[in-house]
Amino acid sequence: MVNWLGEMDVSLFISRNRLKKRKTFPRARAPWALDSGGFTELRDHGGWRITAEQYAAEVRRYAEEIGKLDWVAPMDWMCEPFVIAGGPHAGQHFVGTGLSVEEHQRLTVDNYLDLRRIAPDLPFAPVLQGWQLADYLRCVEMYEEAGVDLEAQPVVGLGSVCRRQGTAEIGEIVTALAALGLKLHGFGVKSAGVAEYGDLLMSADSMAWSFGARRDSKLAGCTHRAKNCANCPTYALAWRSRVLSAPAPERQLQFDLLG
Repeated sequence: MVNWLGEMDVSLFISRNRLKKRKTFPRARAPWALDSGGFTELRDHGGWRITAEQYAAEVRRYAEEIGKLDWVAPMDWMCEPFVIAGGPHAGQHFVGTGLSVEEHQRLTVDNYLDLRRIAPDLPFAPVLQGWQLADYLRCVEMYEEAGVDLEAQPVVGLGSVCRRQGTAEIGEIVTALAALGLKLHGFGVKSAGVAEYGDLLMSADSMAWSFGARRDSKLAGCTHRAKNCANCPTYALAWRSRVLSAPAPERQLQFDLLG
């Protein structure tokens, strides 16, 4: 999917996990954003194995060699209970961090501050982490206390929401944060989430198209050898068009395909 950067004219949200071992990269045709791969890092290792300096160096390489890098997620710490406590969840095994939600938030904010200090010219974006509404509001306060004006930021990531889509709880969280004037990006938002609160997000990304393609037959006309379209750009773009055409016309949601 990294090659899509040089083939597509739509925004993509690319994981560091897909880039970090590559020797060469395509030149991007459209603005794109970088996901830190934090969920996988915490799931498998219970913490980050690289430093902020190393991550900043990686990001600089991507910015220079791929180009058109719009914004970058920091080395954030998700706050789902299973990420913290560890153990099996939804067919995956989590090592567990053994920390608290507040500690995850502090680590997320501190890393953003470190990255901005190390590489102030790179487009790192703050990310709000939490579990309940009060957690997210506390995370907002942490940024404010550190001198970060979230309302002035071009994008603010909203983490730990992708596995509880379309719920009243997430709708309440998004509504409260949007009311603060934040330009929110929803990580891993599915179509149910778009229908529920898409008008309150500036942008979102999703891999739901790929999971759906695994259950569907191959699209007519697709010539790739795979038995389904789980890695098919034609399917991905068609799914994106359907999602963006569903909300009311006044919605200006930008939907990025996660790769």
